[in-house]
Amino acid sequence: MPIRRALVAMAATAAAGISALALPPSAADAASGRAQDSSGVQAQAAGFVVSRAQYQRMFPNKNAFYTYDALVGAMNRFPGFATTGTDTVKKQEAAAFLANVSHETGGLRYIVEQDTANYPKYCDTTRPYGCPAGKAAYFGRGPIQLSWNFNYKAAGDALGVNLLNNPGLVRTDAVISWKTALWYWTTQSGPGSMPAHKAMTTGAGFGQTIRAINGAFECNGANPAQMQDRVNLYKKFTGLLGVVPGANLTC
Repeated sequence: MPIRRALVAMAATAAAGISALALPPSAADAASGRAQDSSGVQAQAAGFVVSRAQYQRMFPNKNAFYTYDALVGAMNRFPGFATTGTDTVKKQEAAAFLANVSHETGGLRYIVEQDTANYPKYCDTTRPYGCPAGKAAYFGRGPIQLSWNFNYKAAGDALGVNLLNNPGLVRTDAVISWKTALWYWTTQSGPGSMPAHKAMTTGAGFGQTIRAINGAFECNGANPAQMQDRVNLYKKFTGLLGVVPGANLTC
């Protein structure tokens, strides 16, 4: 399992929460009916650069919670994800996202953070809204292992779901779970200088996605083995999708 860290929500992006990359709840619902609607999911899947069969090959031992349909349903809220740029760039971004997700969750086997000793550490009591669900309620959950009360607050505000009071939804609702991961991917810079989506669509490279997710603990020689695992997964997934990984893979 990866080293635990804070997915740091930068003030500006956390406050905004929604950009051209992330539709507000009403617009997303109007566009798709509901993310869980089967016809909407099928239409979205038809446009996704990763097929159902490829997804299964990437995650042969995944937890049943992490369905392909839940992922493509969540993508309705983030129309820029894996649809920006050339076909190669689209596939590179999808591979980059899924490689980081794979690293965070042990190949989509884990829904929640495995080290329970960390659970009480993710309540920042300096925030005015506190930790209404309990000081040990904001541990890592979902594909990106969302953690800390301020990240649950920012993600929930952006998605129109009260995750500050109901963080467990990231564990029990697969579409919401994937949405939190895509929210972070498309809008949050974390300890890096840009969101992962921007890194993959502007040529900054895969290494910058690692910085955005866990740069403080893995980049600049902090933990080369963890960093390399992400790179190896990215190379594997780009190979499966039939594209080159590009440059600037490490951090």
